[in-house]
Amino acid sequence: MAFDSFADFLAMGKHGVYVWSCYGLTFGVIAWLLWHTYHERQQFFSEQKQQMKRDAAQATTRSQDES
Repeated sequence: MAFDSFADFLAMGKHGVYVWSCYGLTFGVIAWLLWHTYHERQQFFSEQKQQMKRDAAQATTRSQDES
């Protein structure tokens, strides 16, 4: 095994702070991107539903005005 103990593994020859902060930052950015994409998708579908309701209401109003 490359490291004698788990503490040595975490320290990684005094480079552990850099290595683990890079992993943490990368994980954080990926998690934020996943959340942001999900949030934007939900917002898009919500806006599309609202637009469809408005279009249906306008079509109903037009058909009543033509009668």
